[in-house]
Amino acid sequence: MSDFLLVDLSRLQFALTALYHFLFVPLTLGLSILIAMMETVYVMTRRTIWRDMTKFWGVLFGINFALGVATGITMEFQFGMNWAYYSHYVGDVFGAPLAIEGLMAFFLEATFVGLFFFGWDRLSPRAHMIVTWLMALGTNFSALWILIANGWMQNPVGSAFNPDTMRMEVTDFVAVIFNPVAQAKFVHTVSAGYVCAATFVLGVSAWYLLRGRHVQLAKRSFVIASAFGVASALSVIVLGDESGYALTDNQKMKLAAIEAMWETEPAPASFTAFGIPSQSDRQTHFAIHIPWVMGIIGTRSFDKQIAGIDELVAHAEVRIRNGMVAYDALEKVKADRNDTAARAAFDASSKDLGYALLLKRYLPDPRQATEQQIKDAAWSTVPYVPLLFFGFRLMVACGFALLALFAVSLWHTTRETEAPRWLFRAALIAMPLPWIAIEVGWFVAEFGRQPWIIDGVLPTFLATSELGVSDLLLTIAGFTLVYGVLAVIEVRLMLAAIRKGPEVAKVIDDLRPSADPAMQPAE
Repeated sequence: MSDFLLVDLSRLQFALTALYHFLFVPLTLGLSILIAMMETVYVMTRRTIWRDMTKFWGVLFGINFALGVATGITMEFQFGMNWAYYSHYVGDVFGAPLAIEGLMAFFLEATFVGLFFFGWDRLSPRAHMIVTWLMALGTNFSALWILIANGWMQNPVGSAFNPDTMRMEVTDFVAVIFNPVAQAKFVHTVSAGYVCAATFVLGVSAWYLLRGRHVQLAKRSFVIASAFGVASALSVIVLGDESGYALTDNQKMKLAAIEAMWETEPAPASFTAFGIPSQSDRQTHFAIHIPWVMGIIGTRSFDKQIAGIDELVAHAEVRIRNGMVAYDALEKVKADRNDTAARAAFDASSKDLGYALLLKRYLPDPRQATEQQIKDAAWSTVPYVPLLFFGFRLMVACGFALLALFAVSLWHTTRETEAPRWLFRAALIAMPLPWIAIEVGWFVAEFGRQPWIIDGVLPTFLATSELGVSDLLLTIAGFTLVYGVLAVIEVRLMLAAIRKGPEVAKVIDDLRPSADPAMQPAE
């Protein structure tokens, strides 16, 4: 029992730090692009209002960026602290994208962030604009490498288990980079960050307009956020559909759990608009189906089936039995490296080795598993369906609500009359929605992979470090306390900067060392 408590606490600690870190990342991704767009307009028009907008939203970006970096470092340390066997088992594959991300984040991204804040008086307007765009691109490509690493956890391509080193090793790094799951996750996540930033800018601008403060800055920010938000929300929906299509080929169980599809339906499968899934009954009560929709979305066809949970469990049982053969062959190879027959048997069945490891939840040696233990292990590949079912629908509902808000806002910005005050209030109320959708989306993506930490390769319960339960409880309490304090600081700094308005940028300017007038570029 203590072993599984250790796993649950390790998962809880990583989930808390990841969820907290992901409060900052999406806003950073989107704000960097919006700031670059604003400065581009300034360089093209030389109207100072756009420079003031760039500086003001840049201050809010800087506050958010600093907190995001601090929390991200802590999260990455946990791979070595809490998940030591995971790091040992897949470090050769997983470590490379993280190392590249670290180089981009701490050298490329951080360098241009510094130039953005301290280069206004030392660079020409055009050079500073280039720096801002490089900062935005560096920020977004930093996310790419994180999602390549995460995408490999979801779909471990370009790698194989080496029986001599007892580790996963890279066989095709290009395949790791161009993993279809990773690419789909990247564009979907980045687009979600753009929606987050657009909602943030829209809400803050609405707050100013409701109070009649900084009207010129707020009106222009409201317009650009509305247009950027419409494009971003449409991208999220389209790319989310593409991400779902990737699940059809690579993570069938996650897709079936999201749809609470217990039985395989004749093609094209229906979409469950509403229902109450029951894990114990293994059925969905009060289900309301929309014919054909899921089949068309999931397969892009009318004749291809989407496998249900029951069918996938039966397939998992077959893979567990084949994995038992791989495990037996591996043990023989470990005993005699020159056993060519055992090595050949392992090579033929090695892709299912991870499924045999699921049996270690029930007994030390998977080869001695009973029929019931094999069946239990097969059903353990089903994540908790109700959470995924409702979580996915909450995420989708938030996305369509934000699209409607952006569309109405953009429509009003094209009219000569003033936008109604109820629209500004709606923009304020909607500010939490992108964070809710993003956090729930992350939960669906990661929880839906369970019981795997590397899908089909390594079960989560085998990946932890040998820590004490008391150590984890203490560190969880410490993280919660420290992150709670950081959250208060973040909110207070943000609110103070918003209340101060564009003048906050002048305060930042005053804190910088004064530039040599002879080195200042001419306007």
